[in-house]
Amino acid sequence: MKGGSVGSRPGSYGSPSQFKKSAVLRKFSSKTSLLGAREKERSLPRISKYLCHKRVAMLLLIALALLLFVFGSYTVSKESIQSIGGLTFDDKEPLSNPSSSRRYGMQWDKRVQNSLHATPSTAIVAPSLSHYCDNFAHPPPPSAGARRPGPRPCEVCYLPVEQAISSMPSSPSACPVLRNLTYIVDENPVKPESRGGSNFGGYPSLKQRDDSFDIKESMTVHCGFVRGSRPGHKTGFDIDEAKLIELEQFHAVIVASAIFGNYDIIQRPKNISKAARENIPFYMFIDEQTEASMKNTSALDSSMRVGLWRIIVVRNLPYTDARRNGKVPKLLLHRIFPNVRYSIWIDGKLQLVVDPYQVVERFLCRQHATFAISIHYIRFDVFEEAEANKAAGKYENSSIDYQIDFYKEEGLTPYSEAKRPIPSDVPEGCTLIREHNPCTNLFSCLWFNEVDRFTPRDQLSFSTVRDRIMAKTNWSVYMFADCERRNFVIQTYHRDLLEQMSAPPAKVRHPHNPPQLASSSAGRSSGKNPSRRTKVKRPGSRHHRKAAAGNRGKNSF
Repeated sequence: MKGGSVGSRPGSYGSPSQFKKSAVLRKFSSKTSLLGAREKERSLPRISKYLCHKRVAMLLLIALALLLFVFGSYTVSKESIQSIGGLTFDDKEPLSNPSSSRRYGMQWDKRVQNSLHATPSTAIVAPSLSHYCDNFAHPPPPSAGARRPGPRPCEVCYLPVEQAISSMPSSPSACPVLRNLTYIVDENPVKPESRGGSNFGGYPSLKQRDDSFDIKESMTVHCGFVRGSRPGHKTGFDIDEAKLIELEQFHAVIVASAIFGNYDIIQRPKNISKAARENIPFYMFIDEQTEASMKNTSALDSSMRVGLWRIIVVRNLPYTDARRNGKVPKLLLHRIFPNVRYSIWIDGKLQLVVDPYQVVERFLCRQHATFAISIHYIRFDVFEEAEANKAAGKYENSSIDYQIDFYKEEGLTPYSEAKRPIPSDVPEGCTLIREHNPCTNLFSCLWFNEVDRFTPRDQLSFSTVRDRIMAKTNWSVYMFADCERRNFVIQTYHRDLLEQMSAPPAKVRHPHNPPQLASSSAGRSSGKNPSRRTKVKRPGSRHHRKAAAGNRGKNSF
């Protein structure tokens, strides 16, 4: 507000009628001046008398103070809102406009969007990318009497795709302590112990296992693919040469999945932006059994693509168990894609329904994290997870017991509140979001080594690897809620269950009833009580003649 008075008086400039009245009043002003002075002298004592009352004076002072306070606060707040970082906004245009869908975003004012690309002196630093999402809060959980029990998705705040891309850091995240990570190559690995390991993993000894948790500036560890210097080339888990060249290209973000043993039905991603379709490759690793099944059902042709998925056929698999083979691309993506910065892994039964740029920004960039995974929706303790795996027949009970006993001897304890702020010891490992740097690559290698040595149930070994790395460095894993994971992926059933549900119901054959013999009461319903007497019409009756005539008329027509 420039100049001017604080308040305004109505009619301050007057009107024609008021000018006429003022001229008349001037004529009589001289006569009434003495009377007016006397009236003022009489009225002043009365006014001072009322003002002398303490109550009236206090009320007037309080009212005046409140009036000044409200007017002053309104003026200050209005001026502060209209100017932020040197930019002025229209009061009627909100800074952000969240959508009402389950995936929240922000539609920013165009002037704020332009400031993102301005010089550092004019750009908005803090509110420009996270104004709405910083204040975002999850809605309260549904009541206990809701019709839909069990795990469900919750609302998540995602930035628009363009802003998610621009918010990605220009340089890789720093890794504490570790700077250089290389991998062991052994053409003829020897099994030093009687239990665990594989030729593909290289059979690391217990001493080598312990040394791998001693974080140093430069490290060399087992990380699969030990029988060759180039992963995928005569190492087990072999990939065609032309595809290997493609996988070695640089990409800022990739999405990867796998189906082995024809175990799942491929799910096509949805809600993918044009920028992601043009710049983010989607890779699906399959074995020859799955390839043959997809070709037989015409789901795969010579283009080796299914929607956005680029199909990569893997030969010479390192394990006979399809579940173990699936852990190779899941945990060792950094070895298959050596020049990728960010990766999103989803299991073969999942369908991605949020743009990958938004997922990376929400769960990595915004959290300043390099590895993100969701917690299990109901279990937090490794011991409970082991018992649940045995009860469900997920793997051999003796192998699960051996792994848990081994971890107990190393100091594994049940999860408790003392481990806070770590939210859980059990992840829901069907989705992994990573920035490929030495720390996350080391974590992935050591996690794979546990899966290779013990059972393929990676939830059992996750916390052991995480905690031992955290004991040596301040690197950690960002664990988010399971309902947030269910927001960006839709979980389907495995192939066998889907085929059972889609199969047509079997037809139920009813026994053939023989025709009933005609009773003496012809034309009557057989459901009638046979013991009831009925009046039998004679052929020559009047009713019979009328009915016969009517029937002849209908037949002739």
